[in-house]
Amino acid sequence: MRKVILFAILFLALYAVGSSQSQKRNLRPGDIYRLQSTGDAQISPDGKWVAYTLTSVDSAKDKRNTDIWMMSWDGTETVQLTSSPDGESSPRWSPDGKYISFIAARNGGSSQVYLLNRLGGEAIKLTDVKGDLNGYAWSPDGKKLLLTMKDYEDTAAKKGNKPYVINRYQFKQDISGYQYDKRKTHLYLFDVAAKKTDTLTRGNYNEGGAQWSPDGSAIAFVSNHTEDPDKNENTDIFIIDAKPSAIAKQFTTWNGSDDSPQWRPDGKSIAYLRSTSDANYSMYDQPILTVAPVNGGEHILVSKLLDRPVAAPRWDKEGANIAVLVTDDCERYIAAYELSSGKMNKIIGGNRSFNSLERHPNGNWITSMTSSQLPSEFYALENNNLRRLTKVQDDFVSPLSLASVEKFTSKSKDGATVSNLLYLPANAGKEKLPVVFFIHGGPVGQDDYSFDLARQMLAASGYAVVAVNYRGSSGRGLDYCKAIYADWGNKEVLDIQGAADYLASKGTVDADRMGIGGWSYGGILTDYSIAKDTRFKAAVSGAGSALQLSLYGVDQYILQLDNELGQPWKDKNYEKYLKLSYPFLHADKIKTPTLFMTGEKDFNVPAVGSEQMYQALRSIGTPTELIVYPGQFHGITVPAFQKDRFERYVQWFDKFLKVKGF
Repeated sequence: MRKVILFAILFLALYAVGSSQSQKRNLRPGDIYRLQSTGDAQISPDGKWVAYTLTSVDSAKDKRNTDIWMMSWDGTETVQLTSSPDGESSPRWSPDGKYISFIAARNGGSSQVYLLNRLGGEAIKLTDVKGDLNGYAWSPDGKKLLLTMKDYEDTAAKKGNKPYVINRYQFKQDISGYQYDKRKTHLYLFDVAAKKTDTLTRGNYNEGGAQWSPDGSAIAFVSNHTEDPDKNENTDIFIIDAKPSAIAKQFTTWNGSDDSPQWRPDGKSIAYLRSTSDANYSMYDQPILTVAPVNGGEHILVSKLLDRPVAAPRWDKEGANIAVLVTDDCERYIAAYELSSGKMNKIIGGNRSFNSLERHPNGNWITSMTSSQLPSEFYALENNNLRRLTKVQDDFVSPLSLASVEKFTSKSKDGATVSNLLYLPANAGKEKLPVVFFIHGGPVGQDDYSFDLARQMLAASGYAVVAVNYRGSSGRGLDYCKAIYADWGNKEVLDIQGAADYLASKGTVDADRMGIGGWSYGGILTDYSIAKDTRFKAAVSGAGSALQLSLYGVDQYILQLDNELGQPWKDKNYEKYLKLSYPFLHADKIKTPTLFMTGEKDFNVPAVGSEQMYQALRSIGTPTELIVYPGQFHGITVPAFQKDRFERYVQWFDKFLKVKGF
């Protein structure tokens, strides 16, 4: 009898497992409404709690809303602190740990700092400032707030229709639009008890990245004090005493970019990120961890020999080491530099991507991490081991069969070695699959083992999906990144072709059913690729461009164009522009059916880039369509439009690659 019962229990258990697995389904475009995102983790002064943001989609209103949540460090308790329809951001703990502050614009008003007792109750409005509040930070003693705020403008005083009066070199910017607003962003001190605001910085400059010194006596910030900041990227770090009428002192003098200042716990040194290039502009750059004493001395380029981009520098508790995030060949790991020896120690990595880092009072860390099958969650990093804190994504991933991801290397025709990622559908067999090369934007950036919704969506529709870290990408060293300088659409296309040749030779994919697509520079490379190679039977070019000469003064990249290609009317520079415009000028050679997509208000890669290519293919009779998303900028943010974009990706590739059986 006992054997019969045990057998029955075992049978039911196996049946339950099998049933659970059989209930898994493929990802669908509508899943965009279920996907939440976490951000901005802040640890309480006593180390027992973590405040963070959680962003969800309101499908009825077709928009996202962000609330403040709190979880215990041991992971046993989770509490939602706000739930207003207006949304909240920038949670920060008061130094005594009694309050959580945040930024919100409530009841139709402007953004202000609100204060919430951690024990509960309604939030109260702490500030009532008139300028546009961009950020804030508590002083170490909790008596003041450091506000980063754009100058106040009395919009009510503006009457009647008036034109935009523009006299700037950089006169266009995505999202913010035409740059006619002459107001500057400055730093202010807000007295919490008296509710009085004093101006800290003045002048015809913008300030940001402000950080209190550990003792609260000074503030480090970032600003460009050149004659015309529009014409260079020469940001420097300044230090100013934390009192009205103080005069800022320049801390860095590098002609390139100095950014992200972080005070050592004893206040004697500052760690920051310095650009490798001191040119007026460089698209192809990677930050170097740098450290210098506050009272003068050598600026030590700590990570110079690494030849990899570093980010998010954070001092350890003792001030002896600096932890950083390192971008390295499809991986983003956490490392720490030992300042006494200059040695870098890798703390934790693997086939995943770490994207934030904050120190716990006990010397441990909190980090956000994502993998190819799990969107970002928060983890405690203790003694070099991860302990998961949030489980926001469990409901999202639990019903899904997601693609597996593996790395492979390919050779380009000129001998370059390229790192790539291959996504394979969860239900794929041994048959050759149709394949979509989905190309990342930037170009400076890399595809890594983070969760990628677009590629997972394509894989769920039965495609092998390939991410190519073409030359121009980061994570492979400065020379690899700079290889495409003033030579767009050449080496990158060779790298895409090399990856395609490799997979075809291995029999992994169906060489007769290849597609290509991407957004931004990924859309640009799609245009370049279909103009050079007829193997692609379908393409989707999102926010792309091809007639580069026509974009001078139209997109927001005037600084890059003037410095990398030169002004078109000088030294036969127009020949460079024409060479880089070959997809449009040779549109009659394009036989690939191509779907063009764009945001109506995109000033980054304006809609004209997609419109021109659409018109060219429509004129010559190559199958094409143009999708314009109303009111959208370079990044498509409306959830319904994001869903629509995924649906159109799949429909277009299905139509021309003729996928069956999925």
